Amino acid sequence: MRSFFQRRSRVSILLSVIALTLVIGGFTFFGGAIAPTHTALASGLTYSQLSPLQKRLLSGLLSSEFTSQGLRTATTNTAAHSNYSPTSDNGCPQNLGNNIRVNSNCLNVADSNQQGRGQAQAEPTIAENPFHPGYLVAGSNDYRTGDSNCYSEFSHDNGKTWSETAIPAGFSNGANFGGVEREYWQTSGNTSVAWDTKGNAYLNCEAFMRGPGATNNPDLSSAFYVFRSTGTAGASWDFMGGPAVETYTQDPGVIEDKPYMTVDDHIGSPFQDRVYVAWTHFSADGSVYIDESYSADYGKTFSKPVTVSNSNPLCVNTLEAGTAHGTCNGNEFAQPFTAPDGTLYIAYDNFNAGSNFPGDNHFQVFLSKSQDGGKSFGSPVLVGTYNEFPDCPPSQGGQNPGEEGTCLPEKGVTENAVFRTTNYPVGNIDPTNGHIVVTYGSYINKYSNPANGCVPQGFDAADGGELYAGVKTVGACNNKILESISTNGGASFNGKINDPTAMPVVTDAPGQKFTDQWFHWAAFTRSGKLVVTYYDRQYGNDEITGMMDFSLSASRDLQHFATSRVTTSSMPLPTQFPDAQGNSIFYGDYTGLAVDTAAHPIWTDTRNKDLSVCPGTGAPGIPPKVCAFTAANGFPANDQIVLTTTKDIPTP
Repeated sequence: MRSFFQRRSRVSILLSVIALTLVIGGFTFFGGAIAPTHTALASGLTYSQLSPLQKRLLSGLLSSEFTSQGLRTATTNTAAHSNYSPTSDNGCPQNLGNNIRVNSNCLNVADSNQQGRGQAQAEPTIAENPFHPGYLVAGSNDYRTGDSNCYSEFSHDNGKTWSETAIPAGFSNGANFGGVEREYWQTSGNTSVAWDTKGNAYLNCEAFMRGPGATNNPDLSSAFYVFRSTGTAGASWDFMGGPAVETYTQDPGVIEDKPYMTVDDHIGSPFQDRVYVAWTHFSADGSVYIDESYSADYGKTFSKPVTVSNSNPLCVNTLEAGTAHGTCNGNEFAQPFTAPDGTLYIAYDNFNAGSNFPGDNHFQVFLSKSQDGGKSFGSPVLVGTYNEFPDCPPSQGGQNPGEEGTCLPEKGVTENAVFRTTNYPVGNIDPTNGHIVVTYGSYINKYSNPANGCVPQGFDAADGGELYAGVKTVGACNNKILESISTNGGASFNGKINDPTAMPVVTDAPGQKFTDQWFHWAAFTRSGKLVVTYYDRQYGNDEITGMMDFSLSASRDLQHFATSRVTTSSMPLPTQFPDAQGNSIFYGDYTGLAVDTAAHPIWTDTRNKDLSVCPGTGAPGIPPKVCAFTAANGFPANDQIVLTTTKDIPTP
């Protein structure tokens, strides 16, 4: 752990020195009001200038483009190693049994060196109107225009059929962006969706400019917008969206990333229908705090952001980054949720933990609470400790290098599962007793620990990634979904929360004990059943091949879980956004779930073919034809789409 943090510290010190000597003036704009900006580097805070911690905490949506130059170079080699075969498949929507296609567009036929661009969907999210069951709204990152954009889908028949709506996020009011008429956005994504008590749906969308390197436009502005579907249950969206935060700059000393939204949908709450957005705030001093803003007028205007992740004695390693807002200055993956009494909770990952033994590389999950409608927050409370996924290059032949390059390798000798993975928390309130239940992933757990051959070995000196013995050994390392419970309103959490090997495991079916589960979401039914959905390698030989399914676990008592399979067949490893070997490096960062008396999970699926123009066609005298093809890794190339289903909830 020490070498990892020492490396972070050196970069942080360098950033601090640069910031002190090259600071320029600027403004950050919140909800239309002008406020002083955070300090900005005169030369611009590029990816190479971010600290290792900041690089690894960027969302996949941002980091995939920061490193896209290497990706573009790699993918140009793909066609030379691929085999093509003409196909009658037109890439148009089709269901896979009871797995229902959510995005209804036909697949664009992209150039072979642009797999995923113009095609993929990722990071789906879903919410159900709590007062009108069967009305569902979903969101995702959609690449059909070439780059990611916020898209939405809706269903008014309990998820049986879906229609699409484009989020009107192409431009926003330019007043806070240099006083121009309009600010045009190059890309958007990281959606989240929710409903209020009046039947209005909301979608939060992160919009930003790619900046120099990816484009020739020096604008590096970014913003979060909340769009409201007023009375149409997701069929249309109000324009313009309400700005939760807007940042105008060509020299960013700040990056706003990974927002997530909730709405207080509790009738009688003092903050009923208040809209909350929480996100990660990257600063030029190396710090990475969680911020939050709220709207009391149905998403039209938002409050000035406040810091959520302030100080806790467990934040012992401040990474020599700035501590202006407290010692807990390294965080990511904020997830807000509310209680019937109006209390706002935000769960998130924290990276300021100390080391308890040689090789220790654990991190921690925190919960922060606001009892005044998001105006202020108390000190973070420990939910539990966890271990992140392993550094990808040491186990997978050097693939997916860089500080953000954690992945979930398949067992055995193959090296194909290299897409980015990360663990994160999801918090909920048990409606029957008010208890807080937070689920989170951990690579070290009851079934994956030193006793079984999975041994933490500190951090990689090259890129700061987590190292373990047993990553490729069957029965040794595997990721699990854990559970932590508070019975006193978040003042503390029960059990041995400092030891992930002693915490309850949600994914503990016989076939899951020594296989991987990840990218989960969780929700309670009104009767108090906890439902958790996730990717799962328990079926067939998924753990060896890297293939995956989607599963659901549920419990009445939070101790015993019943599990059922959601997917109708296993999904192959993704091939879009490939590296030089043809293996995907980006598959999104999360999935989603909504529940009533049944479950409505939503996930990214890879069982549909990718298509390309057949080589040698589309030339003078030779009409174009469409081909399916084999990726450079030897697997049939596939497309990333969004699927859902309506699933009965099993109980033990």
